[in-house]
Amino acid sequence: MSTAANLSHSGTEQTSAAQDRDIVLRARGVTVGFGDVIVLKDLDLDVRRGEILGFVGGSGTGKSVLMRAILGLTPKRAGTIEVLGVDLDEASEEERSHVERNWGVLFQQGALFSSLNVRQNIQVPMREHLHLSQRLMDELALLKLDQVGLPRDAAEKFPSELSGGMVKRASLARALVLDPEIVFLDEPTSGLDPIGAAAFDDLTIKLRDTLGLTVYMVTHDLDSLHSTCDRIAVLAEKRVLVEDTMADMLAFDHPWVQEYFNGVRGARRRDTVS
Repeated sequence: MSTAANLSHSGTEQTSAAQDRDIVLRARGVTVGFGDVIVLKDLDLDVRRGEILGFVGGSGTGKSVLMRAILGLTPKRAGTIEVLGVDLDEASEEERSHVERNWGVLFQQGALFSSLNVRQNIQVPMREHLHLSQRLMDELALLKLDQVGLPRDAAEKFPSELSGGMVKRASLARALVLDPEIVFLDEPTSGLDPIGAAAFDDLTIKLRDTLGLTVYMVTHDLDSLHSTCDRIAVLAEKRVLVEDTMADMLAFDHPWVQEYFNGVRGARRRDTVS
């Protein structure tokens, strides 16, 4: 091989290695089913470091199913999932624990434990993964409340005493308590009024920028997709049909994608913004 060819090959390898480092989550050939029903089939997806990826699809298409498969809460039938460079099927217990310490999750409706107050809910991951004094855990819980914009007196309230927006923020504080690299948000603005949803979107961007987070966000909120996401992945036909920028979504030639982004609600949103 000539010197020029060697240099070209080396450059290609370096580019490929850099791209690999830039991928925080990689799914390949993922298939998930329940009984005879296949929900996801041969699905591929990449989530890049530092981006906010919006994950969208029709109701019942499997958006939350994929997230739960990534987290190991729903078994898959085929495929591989790598998070932070670790193949979760091949990971040792120590490697798996390392990955789990470096992701945070906000489930639909918050999923706070109703019998625990906010402070205790935030401390659950700390109790599972760390060995800290109660005093230090209390201080960290308060710092996370500050981070998500909740007053410190919310720490002693129970979930039933919180508004919908406060539940979302308390759940986000719990997701952030171990200072993760990637955060999974499942319908974070669902059930919030437009002002509360916009405030949560702004908070998501701020946290991404200040903490260097990667955000995987399952959502159907067009405003969030337009204002918050760097890229969007569309789930249809049991796979990721396309993943790209909003501009590319608007131009993508597929009936569901066109109806979703260029339909009545999408057109109404653009008219309002303009």
